[in-house]
Amino acid sequence: MDYKSFFDISSEITYLNTPGNGLMPRSHYAWRGRREQDFFAVGGDLRDQQGAFITNIKSEFAALFNCSVSNVFALPNFSFGLHTLINGLPKGLKYAILDEDYPSLNYPVISRQLDYFKITVKAQLEVNIEDCIQKHKADVLLLSVVQYINGLKIDLSFIQYLKSKYPNLIIIGDATQYLGTEPFDFENSGFDAIGGSGYKWMMAGFGNGYLILSNQLKELLYADAQQGERPKEAMWLSKSILDTFLEPGHQDTLSHGTLGQSIQFLKLLGLDNIQQHLQEISAYAYEKLGERDLLLPEIKNRKIKSSLINIQLDPKYYDLLMASGIKCFPRGKGIRIGLHLYNTLEDVDKLMEVIDKIEK
Repeated sequence: MDYKSFFDISSEITYLNTPGNGLMPRSHYAWRGRREQDFFAVGGDLRDQQGAFITNIKSEFAALFNCSVSNVFALPNFSFGLHTLINGLPKGLKYAILDEDYPSLNYPVISRQLDYFKITVKAQLEVNIEDCIQKHKADVLLLSVVQYINGLKIDLSFIQYLKSKYPNLIIIGDATQYLGTEPFDFENSGFDAIGGSGYKWMMAGFGNGYLILSNQLKELLYADAQQGERPKEAMWLSKSILDTFLEPGHQDTLSHGTLGQSIQFLKLLGLDNIQQHLQEISAYAYEKLGERDLLLPEIKNRKIKSSLINIQLDPKYYDLLMASGIKCFPRGKGIRIGLHLYNTLEDVDKLMEVIDKIEK
């Protein structure tokens, strides 16, 4: 299928910056225009249907990623959800975080001066994680499914193994650089919490996010408050105590509705088909970059790879790449790219063509 045909991308642009900001399909813009017009129509009633509208989106999200709708929370962004989650965990826990992981994931732990240790990210990351958890007796593991700088993707079967061997370990994942690239089954994943923002690989623009919790973790969060009095006001009768923490106040139905459109779009195309497409173009990119010795050593020999790649090209060439129509971003010691469903083998060829012209 020609996935690129669903997007408005100029022939002069090779868009490889999904890790920074994913593109929205053309149909999203059309829906947003209709939604805004209908929402603010004086005689309309959409403004009175916020609760039902958000619940429907959560139901579709839960169906796509196999989890209970009561365990899905609609967020303005992942950072809000993680801060709220950490505030609700019991005191005295020891946290394991990955060195150089996304700041929004690590700093809620660091800034609260919680008890934590860092795990070095290297080729054998999974072995290193288990060794450190055993050594330091961690209670909570926080990690991005895909590292935002080097693109290292955690072996998801390792998360299942880890949860099976250490059932009391709370495993929290940031899926912002992952969800939307392949099928994901939360109930059988081993994660206690998976959250993310929708503006990257979910292609849903800004102002929306998601958080899925396991039943085990839900019982631990804000435990004292959950034993207290529930809201009695009619408009809050259906809210749980956790709802009052994770979904306080009004929600932006345009932003969350756009996430809903992405859920329908991914369902229409099929996440298994998207996965196959990304595996094909990513394998091609890894092959071409490997021939030019432009891959990180800790990435090139890993069996499991993501479609987020840090090209070992001096960041000083960023402006040149951009001037050549290659949308990318400098990260770490290289140039970061991401290959999503609107990318093609021809996009990779164009990138190689520009790289080969650089006098290194």
